[in-house]
Amino acid sequence: MANRFLSVAALLLAGVFAAPQNTTPTSRPRASDLGLKVGVLPTGPLNAITDVAGVEVGHTTIIRGDNIRTGVTAVLPHSGNLYREKVPGAIFVGNGFGKLTGSTQVEEMGDIETPILFTSTTSVPRVADALISYMLALPGNEDVLSINPVVGETNDGYLSDIRGRHIAPDDVFAAVKNAKAGPVEEGAVGAGTGTVVFGWKGGIGTSSRHLPTRLGGYTVGVLVQTNFGGVLTIAGAPVGQELGQYYLRKELQVADGGGNEKDKADGSCMIVVATDAPLDARNLKRLAARGLLGVARTGSSASNGSGDYAIAFSTALQVRIHSSDKAPTRNVEVMTNDAMSPLFEAVIEATEEAVYNSMFKATTTTGNGHTVEALPIDKTVEILKEHRVIK
Repeated sequence: MANRFLSVAALLLAGVFAAPQNTTPTSRPRASDLGLKVGVLPTGPLNAITDVAGVEVGHTTIIRGDNIRTGVTAVLPHSGNLYREKVPGAIFVGNGFGKLTGSTQVEEMGDIETPILFTSTTSVPRVADALISYMLALPGNEDVLSINPVVGETNDGYLSDIRGRHIAPDDVFAAVKNAKAGPVEEGAVGAGTGTVVFGWKGGIGTSSRHLPTRLGGYTVGVLVQTNFGGVLTIAGAPVGQELGQYYLRKELQVADGGGNEKDKADGSCMIVVATDAPLDARNLKRLAARGLLGVARTGSSASNGSGDYAIAFSTALQVRIHSSDKAPTRNVEVMTNDAMSPLFEAVIEATEEAVYNSMFKATTTTGNGHTVEALPIDKTVEILKEHRVIK
């Protein structure tokens, strides 16, 4: 793995290792640590997107002064040269109030040729530019004249100086370079450093589901960047209502003057869906669409101001697109429509749990003159026990 970055390090700006990183451990639990079981399917060993073999995740977390709380999160479908060995991919738009660079080419060609990066809204062009530089500098890409960077975002302007556009090329290089398999850091890290969800601290969350052998034995992994509003519901329990923080609270409780700025529903959610099932772009788009059903289960209002996108790809070797293959036709074995339903269930469950993990793992954050509290674990557990969601 180290060799693939050697030439890049020599070509790109110095100081890639100096990008700010959040290494502070957190004792806050994941959903599964609380005994919360989402859905019926088993998780993978790590209950993370990296349960899909070959997938790697990296973060650059930027916390400076009183008003910079932002970052970059990178998802790599595999550790090789993605331009030379593309993966089939697709994008589903739930609500298009957002900035997703590279989406039209993915829609047209049905493949993904760069790492998938998430960041802050106004930093998308800078992150995309840095990602292009990274890809052009990879060994083997010396003759490449066009790169389609896939970069999405959510708006972290409540906790961070979003107008300052503080993400530099080194921050992008570090997120990609530090990407690895294994456990994924969650909560207020990377692109989730300054995000807010349901009025509490949001961030990065991940989860996975594994199908039994008789259904193919495939794995589906999901990673989310949460920054949206609505009425928080956890496994059917009305947590947001019982905690007294939810969308339209003010309008519904005029008499007591209830409601505040944390009850707004605007925001966005970025979703990455990875699977080792051999899927073409058409069925990957169908798979991506189910990710929004998982977000809906958590109580999202998918408001007018919400940019909700799901990006799906397959890591199966037989469906990869090799730039060296100039044959006019391909003979590839892919899954049929009738075989898709178990995968649909897997992505719904994994997305729902990933959203919960983004909240459970996030910590209270102050920035840009505001403080956003982390979801109160003890009170949430009480509510979940009252509703018999957990024991």
